[in-house]
Amino acid sequence: MKTIKQAVLSGERALFKAQNLRIEDSVFLDGESPLKESSNLELVNDIFRWKYPLWYSNFLEAENITLTETARSGIWYSHHLEIKHSLIQAPKTFRRASNIHLEDVQLPNAEETFWNCQQITLNNVQATGDYFAMNSQDIKADQFTISGNYAFDGAKNIEISNARILSKDAFWNCENVVVRDSVIIGEYLGWNSKNIKLINCLVESNQGMCYMKNLEMIDCKIVNTDLAFEYSTVQVSTDSVIESIKNPLAGKIQAAAIEEIIFDDSAIDFSQTKLSLGNENQVAL
Repeated sequence: MKTIKQAVLSGERALFKAQNLRIEDSVFLDGESPLKESSNLELVNDIFRWKYPLWYSNFLEAENITLTETARSGIWYSHHLEIKHSLIQAPKTFRRASNIHLEDVQLPNAEETFWNCQQITLNNVQATGDYFAMNSQDIKADQFTISGNYAFDGAKNIEISNARILSKDAFWNCENVVVRDSVIIGEYLGWNSKNIKLINCLVESNQGMCYMKNLEMIDCKIVNTDLAFEYSTVQVSTDSVIESIKNPLAGKIQAAAIEEIIFDDSAIDFSQTKLSLGNENQVAL
């Protein structure tokens, strides 16, 4: 494998179709698409300063790289990517890409990042930005933090653990999601989603968990949450006091107490939802 070390590269397509190449301690200055159509690359301690650095690239291993804010839309249509100990400051990174592994990566401007991607693994990743992981699938994340609205809209087949998720409208239109041992904070959580399981999570949400099919909340803490579960089918167990629930369709809710139960839709058969409150036996609404 050929090595390029401590190079300063500029101009459009500076290393177009590079193959079997190790690039160390180098800087990519102005010039779009410097590594377009590349394959079998090792990148170590490199800096990317301009747009579209890795389009249509395959089989990339990168460590301690930096994509500055101006390296926008940096990694599209690329596959088999492993990036470690790096900073991706640019927005709109990762689009229609697959087999992506990030470890110890910071994404401080992750707006519109990970759109329409597949086979994503995130370990110790921190992201800030709206519309993270829209319409992506097969996602696994551990020690993950996201701050930004509309996270995971339309995504499928997600497993998340040890996460902190601060996101209005998170997990909308999703299918097959499991979140464990995490904190989820945000209004309107989970609308229009199905097969969602939250295990040992702390949840705070205004009007959250509505219009959902097959929502499971197992040993969760539900705090400062009102108008929950409207038009949803649910299986909920918590030792918390829930502020209010509204028009659940069916299922079971086990809680310490529910401060307000709202029924204002005569089309719903409220006997289909069972309550178990405090030490009371299970009762129908």
